[in-house]
Amino acid sequence: MTTTALLAASDQLALMPDFLDPMTLLGYFGAWALVGLLLVIFVESGVLFPVLPGDSLLFVAGMLAAGTAALAAEGGQTINFQLWQLLVFIPIAAILGGQAGYWIGRNIGTAMFKPDARFLKQRYLDEAHEFFVQRGPFAIVIARFVPIVRTLAPLTAGAARMSYPVFALYNIVGAVVWGVGLTLLGYWLGQFEFIQNLLEPIVIAIVVVSVMPMLLEWLKRRRATKRAGGSAQPATEQPS
Repeated sequence: MTTTALLAASDQLALMPDFLDPMTLLGYFGAWALVGLLLVIFVESGVLFPVLPGDSLLFVAGMLAAGTAALAAEGGQTINFQLWQLLVFIPIAAILGGQAGYWIGRNIGTAMFKPDARFLKQRYLDEAHEFFVQRGPFAIVIARFVPIVRTLAPLTAGAARMSYPVFALYNIVGAVVWGVGLTLLGYWLGQFEFIQNLLEPIVIAIVVVSVMPMLLEWLKRRRATKRAGGSAQPATEQPS
């Protein structure tokens, strides 16, 4: 995606729900911005509310810690973060959210997944279990970088009865790599003041890159379904 396209796409941020715009979301928390940030990270890490701006939120928090991006919250106070606070507390919030999601899935997960459910379908649980079998527990780390999947992964791991010590280890690794990595990326890029002028396009780029694996998987499934339908059709035809 070119810079021109990203700049054009940035106009669409105004159409996004406020809770998906990291700057607006942090502004709502005001003086409690750090607490609000950690709460969002905790919830998105496994507590049944997958549509939150986790990746872009970490990036923006890092930029605010760098001091080049300024955010005025409601009431007029300026929000900025201390880098050490982000690097310590974000991984902790992400780890705790993943642990909570695991135990939610372990205790009531199988009851939440139903064949005819709109979101938590039984096949998601079955496919998640197969995903873990094929890729091993490192799938928990990979899931951290995919929106929605990072919320559902601990739930499905718990419901599929993944070994808790194994899950806990990879949950910690994923939380640290994700939380520290994206925050430091925002902090490093935040050293360059011209980056602030490209903040909205960068946020959009992060969202696009984050959802790309989901889009590719959806396209793969759609092609597989079409192929299966096409191969089954001739077999049902009766000779004249």
